[in-house]
Amino acid sequence: MRGRRVLILVENLPSPFDRRVWQEATALRDAGYGVSIICPTGKGFEKKRETLDGIDIWRYRLPAEGEGAAGYAAEYAFALIKTFYLSLRVLFARGFEVVHACNPPDLFFLIGGFYKLFGKKFLFDHHDANPELYEAKFGRRGFFYKVLLFLEKATFRTADVSIATNESYKRIAITRGGMPPEKVFVVRSGPSLERLKVMPADPSLKRGKSFLVGYVGVMGRQEGIDYLLRAAAYIVHDLKRADVHFGLVGGGTSLEEMRALARELGLAQHVTFTGRVPDEEMLAVLNTADVCVNPDVANEMNDISTMNKVMEYMALGKPMVQFDLVEGRFSAREASLYARRNDAFDFALKIVELLDDPQRRRAMGAYGRRRVENELEWRYERPKLLAAYEALWNVVLTVPRHSAR
Repeated sequence: MRGRRVLILVENLPSPFDRRVWQEATALRDAGYGVSIICPTGKGFEKKRETLDGIDIWRYRLPAEGEGAAGYAAEYAFALIKTFYLSLRVLFARGFEVVHACNPPDLFFLIGGFYKLFGKKFLFDHHDANPELYEAKFGRRGFFYKVLLFLEKATFRTADVSIATNESYKRIAITRGGMPPEKVFVVRSGPSLERLKVMPADPSLKRGKSFLVGYVGVMGRQEGIDYLLRAAAYIVHDLKRADVHFGLVGGGTSLEEMRALARELGLAQHVTFTGRVPDEEMLAVLNTADVCVNPDVANEMNDISTMNKVMEYMALGKPMVQFDLVEGRFSAREASLYARRNDAFDFALKIVELLDDPQRRRAMGAYGRRRVENELEWRYERPKLLAAYEALWNVVLTVPRHSAR
């Protein structure tokens, strides 16, 4: 593969902050590919152009993050235009043979389809099921849901090869997207144990309490932070557990709303919101946590999605509590307790159950760490990514252009 060049398109996070994209980019680089990435800027990643570890990164500044269906449509249209413009710059600066597009949005097939006219290949990296994501965010289907189904299908039909984060997403590619099974590869977002290092706890993060409950992830509506805060209020006020502090790491459109809800619930002295922080601060919170949580709302979108935070908790040897979700249970298995779906009070009771049982916490944490080491770490997924690329080149080499439909 040496000498071949890949252009990766991503819209929702900057590189190298987006961990899945960066792991893919470095795996391709190590296999001999030349890699360029087009992505937005973000906190700590403001440079419009830089090269990191041999990977060229081209960034553009997005307007304020979209709110509502119209806001997201405007954001994605702007991103599509900026990405296409920068793709032309990359083409003339260093060239590429493959467009590797990560969603959301399901619009990059327009760019991939354009370059296919000139002999390039298009690989779709399916991160989010956008029709289900729309329903989770807005609580309805309707016109925009149908548009998203159309765009998703167009993306799969344009793709020469697609990669899915789990078996649920593979089924979508085959059944809804019409892709041949042999052209769909499952490449999970396995954690890197080089990055997720087990370190000594920092007692100051417990804010004088005996226990710390840790969360890392996006602060958005479908992430269930409101369920977590109501569980925290029940623990602190109803169960009289003033010995528990909650450390919530991450940013997002609902961060200020969740801070306000914490104050309303009388949790100002029991919850710390860090916002988006560097890895060092995130790892300090998680390494100090006695229990970690995944309060993602039980809905169709979250049922079929693999959450990075679940495997990150496991990589650090942390027991966790989450709602009973299909892919969440597949990932964590015995490393987690499972609360009744969308039941904040049962979620609270499961947290307290673990806090009061240190032996069980140690056993669950050790199980999760072993599962990552032996099955889920990124080094087990890297060959699957490269296999998808081998299939892509086989399409280029063996399928006559006039018969490719």
